[in-house]
Amino acid sequence: MKLPLKVDLSGKVAVVTGAGGVICGYMSELMAAAGAKVALLDVDEEGAEAVAARIRSDGGNAVAVRCDVLNPASLKAAHEIVLNTFGKCGVLINGAGGNHPRATTTNEIFSKEQLGKEKTFFDIEKEGLDFVFGLNFIGTFLATQEFAADMIDGDGGGIVNIASVNSFLPLTKIPAYSAAKEAVANLTKWLATYFSGVGIRVNAIAPGFLSTRQTRSLFYQADGTTPTPRLRKIVEGTPMKRLGEPSELGGILLFLLSEEASSFVTGAVIPVDGGFTAYSGV
Repeated sequence: MKLPLKVDLSGKVAVVTGAGGVICGYMSELMAAAGAKVALLDVDEEGAEAVAARIRSDGGNAVAVRCDVLNPASLKAAHEIVLNTFGKCGVLINGAGGNHPRATTTNEIFSKEQLGKEKTFFDIEKEGLDFVFGLNFIGTFLATQEFAADMIDGDGGGIVNIASVNSFLPLTKIPAYSAAKEAVANLTKWLATYFSGVGIRVNAIAPGFLSTRQTRSLFYQADGTTPTPRLRKIVEGTPMKRLGEPSELGGILLFLLSEEASSFVTGAVIPVDGGFTAYSGV
């Protein structure tokens, strides 16, 4: 794998939650290529193992670990595996997250005519709200509690949370996900202040709209090529007039993990979004 920046992570143990997904799988491969030993945590152990296998086939060090970030006992068990396999965690990427239809409205704007016919804000049940907010925010909180403890007696550490453009501008239809990602951004700043005394830097990357296999059904009609109305609105609202690629997050990740390049950067929430959060629409 070609590195967008020359960063040496040799000797670092990197723990990645949500590592079986496209974005965090790519980040895991990138850090392994930079020399890190990578522990890939995910409830989808098969997906995490597929990424770990690619890393090992390229000569890197990786282990896949089944882990539920909402379960403290599962996090503790995963931590033990990481310690026994690689040693103490020096880099934590909090990437587990996502939305769910149970916490999504049918329409962007409410009207009384929708009641009883379509899913409105009033139809979102607590279980859906709990799932989405928990996965994105509580999972980040609990994973940081578990793994940041490894960093407090070392030479500092690096935590990178995965926020979203929702951290700046709440998107329509997805109230729980938008609120959770803003909470992740707020937690990032809080943790950066709290851990500053022990040299742990905490930052967040806020991806814009990326082209991945998970987003294809949201962005394209059943034929796989015709853009949905939502994609048209996204592209129109993005000054660069395109979707991003997961690989375009690589440079900012390595920058944030490099003590030489970003030693005075903490508490930052950095959008990588083609200008989406900078554009007012007029």
